Amino acid sequence: MQKDFKRALRTGSMLAVAFSALTIATASGNAAERMASLGTGQPNERIVYAAVGEATRAPIGWVEFCIEYKSECATRASAPRDIVLTAKTWNDLVKVNNWVNDSIKPMTDAEHWGAVERWNFPDDGIGDCEDYVLLKRKMLMQAGWPREALLITVVRDKKGEGHAVLTVKTNRGEFILDNQETEVLAWNKTGYKFVKRQSQSDQNLWVGLSEPRGAPATVSAR
Repeated sequence: MQKDFKRALRTGSMLAVAFSALTIATASGNAAERMASLGTGQPNERIVYAAVGEATRAPIGWVEFCIEYKSECATRASAPRDIVLTAKTWNDLVKVNNWVNDSIKPMTDAEHWGAVERWNFPDDGIGDCEDYVLLKRKMLMQAGWPREALLITVVRDKKGEGHAVLTVKTNRGEFILDNQETEVLAWNKTGYKFVKRQSQSDQNLWVGLSEPRGAPATVSAR
C-alpha cells in the first residue's frame, strides 16, 4: 500500500486517482450550489484580502525541504497570478482538499520522524499539516493550476499553535485548504492568525502578513 502511494505521487498519477475516487462522492453535488456557499458572503459584500508586509525569514522546514527536494524549489521569479474561480475550479479545489484530508493519516513530526520539524511529501500516507499542504499544492499544480496562486502559509490556529495551510488566491478572495477543517473557507472565516506565507512572485521568498485589506513560526500542529 505504501509503495503504491509513493509510486503514485512520484509518477504524477495521484491527481487522477483522487479525482476518480471522488467521482461518486461529488456526482450528486451541484457546482453552482457550492459556489453560492463560498465564504465571501453576499455578492455585494466587500472581498477582503490579507495584507502582505515585508519580506521575512522562510520557515526552517521549507529551507530543509528545498535541500531534499531541490527540483521543487528551483524556480524563477514570475508575475503574480490569481485563479478565476468558476464552478469547475471550485469543485476541483474541494475534491483535492477532501481527498488528501481523507487519505493521509495525521501524525506529528516528533511521532513520525523523531524530529521537531520536517517538511516532506507524505509518501507513506502519514504526515502533519505542512505535508498535507505540500501534497495538495503539488496535485493542483499537476492539474495546471499556477504555482503563483498556491501559497504555503503559516498561521496560529485556534489554540494558538503553529500550523500550516494552503492559501489559494482567486478573483473572489483567498481561500484556505486545511487538514483541520473539512470545508474550504475564506481566509478571514478560519479564526486563525495569519503570520507569513510564500510570495506570489517567488515561492522561495516569504512575506509577513498583517491586518486585512480590501480589494482595489514553527509549524507544530498535525
